[in-house]
Formats: sequence, structure tokens, C-alpha cells
Amino acid sequence: MVALQIRDVPEDVRDALADTAKVRGMSLQGLLLELVTTEARRARNLAALDRARQITGKYDSRPGEAAAELAAARAEREAAWEDLP
Repeated sequence: MVALQIRDVPEDVRDALADTAKVRGMSLQGLLLELVTTEARRARNLAALDRARQITGKYDSRPGEAAAELAAARAEREAAWEDLP
């Protein structure tokens, strides 16, 4: 394994991360490893989708696009419920 070091982290950012780790019952190092691992996984997923798009011409969505579509559908559904007698 390799070691990573982040310099010049503002104290309030470090404190917020430490609080999050504590709430989750984790060490700060454990939380940071989880965050870095998740980000690396997302990058690999985006790269795989990009390769699929290049090969097939499909799967041309961008990050956050599905979430925005879901939010719009939920808002539309909630508005429809409000209109019911």
C-alpha cells in the first residue's frame, strides 16, 4: 500500500471530517480511506461508461444526469398527488 498526504487542510474541514468519522464509529483515517476509495471507484465507473459510449455510441449520460431526472420525476409525482381531491 501507499501513503497519501494532504497539506494545508483548513482546520474546520479537518474538524468536520473528524466529526463525521466519530458519528460513523470510524477513525479519521478510515473515513478518508473510504472517501478516496469511493472516488476511485466512481472514476473507474465513469471511464467504463465512456469506453462503452465510444464503442457503441450509447450510454451518453453525464454524472448527475440520472439524479436530476429522478428528482424531476419525483417532483412531478408529488405535484400530481397534491392535485388530487
